[in-house]
Amino acid sequence: MTDLTRLNAAETAATIASGEASAVEVTQAHLDRIGAVDEKVHAFLHVDTEGALKAAKAVDDKRAAGEKLGPLAGVPLALKDIFTTKGVPTTVGSKILDGWIPPYDATLTTRLRNAGIVILGKTNMDEFAMGSSTENSAYQVTRNPWDLTRVPGGSSGGSSAAVAARQAPLAIGTDTGGSIRQPAAVTGIVGHKPTYGAVSRYGLIAFSSSLDQAGPFGRTVEDTALLHQVLAGHDPLDSTSIPTPGPDVVTAAREGARADLSGVRIGIVRELTGAGGGYQEGVLASFRQAVAVLESLGAEIVEVSCPHFDYALAAYYLIAPSECSSNLARFDAVRYGLRVGDDGSHSLEEVMSLTREQGFGAEVKRRIMIGTYALSSGYYDAYYGQAQKVRTLIAGDFTAAFGQADVLISPTSPFVAFEIGERVADPMAMYVNDLCTLPASLAGTPAISVPCGLSTEAGPALPVGLQIMAPTMADDRCYRVGAAFEAAYLAANGPILAGVPRLGSVGAATDGATR
Repeated sequence: MTDLTRLNAAETAATIASGEASAVEVTQAHLDRIGAVDEKVHAFLHVDTEGALKAAKAVDDKRAAGEKLGPLAGVPLALKDIFTTKGVPTTVGSKILDGWIPPYDATLTTRLRNAGIVILGKTNMDEFAMGSSTENSAYQVTRNPWDLTRVPGGSSGGSSAAVAARQAPLAIGTDTGGSIRQPAAVTGIVGHKPTYGAVSRYGLIAFSSSLDQAGPFGRTVEDTALLHQVLAGHDPLDSTSIPTPGPDVVTAAREGARADLSGVRIGIVRELTGAGGGYQEGVLASFRQAVAVLESLGAEIVEVSCPHFDYALAAYYLIAPSECSSNLARFDAVRYGLRVGDDGSHSLEEVMSLTREQGFGAEVKRRIMIGTYALSSGYYDAYYGQAQKVRTLIAGDFTAAFGQADVLISPTSPFVAFEIGERVADPMAMYVNDLCTLPASLAGTPAISVPCGLSTEAGPALPVGLQIMAPTMADDRCYRVGAAFEAAYLAANGPILAGVPRLGSVGAATDGATR
């Protein structure tokens, strides 16, 4: 039988629907893969073997009864440990929720279950989604399957690594400042940040409420679109949920796969192409080659300027910590989670202080302090208020740019995956990983990262991502252009994940993962 872990999501669903393999067989193959390689990758915090096999059997039973299956029924998925899952531990990568088992499902979790998607378990992440490398997890450091000495990006690095390592064909991440797109780029997979409000945040443990957005990972653009279609839609439980239906992203991806972009105007964002330095040359070389491919497909290439994008990094690191400071106040040792010092010898205030001191990691504490300062009396207008004004200017830049182009493009990250430990001691060096992704997060516009080549500048061949940005509620444009580029790249170079070295033997023969 074909190695079931080598199939992408669409192929897996077709295999199950046709009866060539059962959902239980597919699930067991991925559980076996996790058992074989996760001691090296460390993508998962919790593997729900019993729950996954039970969900898979339910899909098989429906098929046997002649019931119609959904387009992803029986397909395994890795879920970022930031979504509440009834009866399954949810820690958000933090000691402060160690062992917490939610009594309810997030809306996203419910939609996955209703679609027949098999949730294999919960993936590692930077604590409270604060980071760009998954080194800030309180539990373990996830490693990049391309090179086990390097990071898989963050904060959704556990999910991106699981897909790249063939532990799951699909995964879910969250993107606050780039935490879906940047991990996708450095692990050679596809990741999409939907329009803010297109996917429910109910049951997503909040970091920065005006920025947090859940979204899909896949090995192909079509796979990612199929998962997006399951997740998207209005949710009355989420006050920020968009009430109008979103575009048909699956049709857009399939149309894009015809590799014809005639009549599409694509804008290169001048401020996100390394004009001021700081970008790795290998990344820029892959980006330039991607631009040439898009032009060869019939797209019209124009250059646009978004001058306020230069202030996105500063604005983000005032807005996100401020909202973090407010959201994380709920972790007070009283209602749920960790409690330290509750032995009768400490006051309630001391118990709260001891719990937060031991429960939160260094990066979380840093952002709470920055945010509390920015919101304090006498500084709110000078810092948080000003940052929100910059956010408005960035949204205005997008509006002007989309008057000249249908989509905008840039590298997803200025760098390929860096070595574990390389930037931990320098927060500013870590923060610039999100330089290209922050503007779309601040404006709430959709953006996708698609693999666009390999760079050997840092040593081993490592993947580079192409970011495609579209106007609000025009996610279908991201998928159409992304699929067109993917089809052309695949025809010329073959599957990019075929370059993933064998786990445990970095730099040796290829693992041959499909698309």
